[in-house]
Amino acid sequence: MIDRSRPTSEQLRRLAVVYIRQSSPGQVIHNVESGELQYEFVERAVSLGWDRERVVVIDDDQGRRGSESANRGGFQRLVAEVGLGHVGLVLGIEVSRLARRNADWYNLMDLCAVTDTLIADGDDVYHPGDHNSRLVLGLKGTMAEAELHLIRQRLGAARLHKAKKGELRLLLPVGLDYGEDGSIVLARDEAVRAAITVVFERFEVLTSARQVLLSLRADGLLLPRRRPGESRVNWREARYRAVLEILTKPAYAGAFVFGRVRQHKSVDDSGRVIVRSRQVSREEWEVCIPDHHPGYIDWHTYLENQERLAANARVRSGGAGGAPREGKALLQGLVRCGPVWPADAGRLLGAGRQSLDLRVHARRIRDRL
Repeated sequence: MIDRSRPTSEQLRRLAVVYIRQSSPGQVIHNVESGELQYEFVERAVSLGWDRERVVVIDDDQGRRGSESANRGGFQRLVAEVGLGHVGLVLGIEVSRLARRNADWYNLMDLCAVTDTLIADGDDVYHPGDHNSRLVLGLKGTMAEAELHLIRQRLGAARLHKAKKGELRLLLPVGLDYGEDGSIVLARDEAVRAAITVVFERFEVLTSARQVLLSLRADGLLLPRRRPGESRVNWREARYRAVLEILTKPAYAGAFVFGRVRQHKSVDDSGRVIVRSRQVSREEWEVCIPDHHPGYIDWHTYLENQERLAANARVRSGGAGGAPREGKALLQGLVRCGPVWPADAGRLLGAGRQSLDLRVHARRIRDRL
């Protein structure tokens, strides 16, 4: 019986490729021994009969996950070289370094079988064209993929457990910060607090996110913006998305929410997997703890605001309800007046006066009667 795992003269004339990968930048920096051990596989290739100058190291994917191949240029280069018949041996410390996804792993194995290329890990040398070798490599690939699933499951369960206690540290929107003791507090910047407060106060009167936007722009008021993970606040012209985020994020109502956004995967025309984030309904939130921290509005007001926004959306789509519009009123559309907004917000942000339709005031008076 021929041992196909022993390098042939033809394979020795080709390249021996050592593929090196660690999953995150933190592992590259801190797990130094793992990196050194993988680089030492150059000597493994030499001991198997390859000339040192025929040994190529591919470490382009350091700090990248192995769950997908699309973002790993080094792995794609390896697959291309194998497919062209330039490689006689592929070395990796273990299967999980080469791929964490069976689709990528079996694709590489099939190419190696067709081009008569060996695969070596820390245990042995295999020929994917041999039934027994392919069985072992297939099992190792399945175990690597299953291990990734178990790792994600354990991490996800730990995060959810901490979130249910309200102790998970999440990214906070502008206007909220973490205090020295780790608790969530209102922003220390008085101007930021005033800007967020103005949005809620104007929505209470105008009952429309778009009208709030027009009101802010008419007064020349800017809104604070902050990139995720950064502490620096930038002041920008009010935009509809920024206003809507302030009105819809439950953190501003003092609630701790986990699982509000989930990932949705789809396949485009080219077969590439597209991952998008989408918000789920309040009934699908995994954790919701009202009165968890100080907020700009209370939970009851937040729920009322969401109902009003939903009603406005139904109007745009042809439904009923919505913000006050045409109706039977004296001098409707002809007379307008301009209330003065809260003095503190006006002083801090330079707010002027914004004209409001008379029917808005009429509705407020009618609600009080």
